[in-house]
Amino acid sequence: MQLIEVNDRRTIRDFHRVPRRIYAEDSNWIPHLEKDIEAVFDPSANARFEKGEAIRWILRDAHGNPLGRVAAFIDYTRSAKEKQPTGGMGFFECIDDEKAAFLLFDTCKDWLMQRGMEAMDGPINFGEKERFWGLLVDGHRWRPPYLMNYQPPYYRHLFESYGFRNYYEQYVYYAPTDTELPAILKKKFQRLTETQGYHFEHMKIKHIGKYAEDFMTIYNKAWGEAHKNFTPMTKTQALQTFQSMKAVIDEELVVFGYHEDKPVAFIISIPELNELFRYVNGKLDILGKLKFLYHRWRGKCRTIYGLVFGIVPEYQHRGLESALIMSLQQIVSRKNYYSGMYITWLGDFNPKMIRIVEHIQAKRRFTLITYRHLFDRQASFERHPVLK
Repeated sequence: MQLIEVNDRRTIRDFHRVPRRIYAEDSNWIPHLEKDIEAVFDPSANARFEKGEAIRWILRDAHGNPLGRVAAFIDYTRSAKEKQPTGGMGFFECIDDEKAAFLLFDTCKDWLMQRGMEAMDGPINFGEKERFWGLLVDGHRWRPPYLMNYQPPYYRHLFESYGFRNYYEQYVYYAPTDTELPAILKKKFQRLTETQGYHFEHMKIKHIGKYAEDFMTIYNKAWGEAHKNFTPMTKTQALQTFQSMKAVIDEELVVFGYHEDKPVAFIISIPELNELFRYVNGKLDILGKLKFLYHRWRGKCRTIYGLVFGIVPEYQHRGLESALIMSLQQIVSRKNYYSGMYITWLGDFNPKMIRIVEHIQAKRRFTLITYRHLFDRQASFERHPVLK
């Protein structure tokens, strides 16, 4: 076996060839867009490179055939806030062979140790958590939604045999859009909007700058208090995030909550793009774009993908979570187009949100695990702290 760093056109091409071998017989696999993955490793497109670094490799057999691939990366701002300085590994794909898998894991470990790391999380992304994050361990009978990891069942054995341990589980929920919400939620929504000074509105593209700034305000307050290793989002990053979704966004699926005109809550949803990207084979070139537009015109995208929602801490526990979903459902019911919705993802460290989502009759469809591997086997392992 030969391990090669990915650093030119040929090795980049082979990096994307690996999963095509792994999933050749899996009809539920939908390849990630190659451009989405390449953006992760492009310093001009990924702000994590300002205070971090990344590397990736492919593994070939003696005949040059791809056996596996992997990436390792460090966000030094994040790693410094962990009990043990912690790097990451991800984009792992490998044949069902411990020797090959362990070589890939060892390569990541050695690279991270040389840079002062004492642990690695994986499989994760060198970027935001809503994409390329976690190992799928349940839900293989369904096609994955856009940007969600999808891996064969045997990967779990490879990770756990190497010594990775369950740091937290991630749950993706699904609900038909015609689900009847409990009467108590409707009463809470009515009370909030009629007597307590709240209102909810969907985003308007022509005012995208305003909504991007509102998103940043809520996001920084909500995540800054909940996560010890949080890095605040800037106005530029918020606007870039919204601009990047502009081509595919349905503005009515993005709902903001305000209390006396103060932004306090949001739910960001988009059409479930894998219902269209399944036809482009991972390549959004001219032909891929034509296929995308054709199947969009045919009405193939009928599911909503709830990317993320957030509530300013002092406004939590007031029923806003349910009110956001209620507002979104009212819009969807009026459009009479979308048939279902994914809510992704909720960590097992957030039992409050899990209870809320399950209360609205959403059902768990996918389970993923984010693993942590401590390089010192004698060190004390701790799971992700539960959010209060």
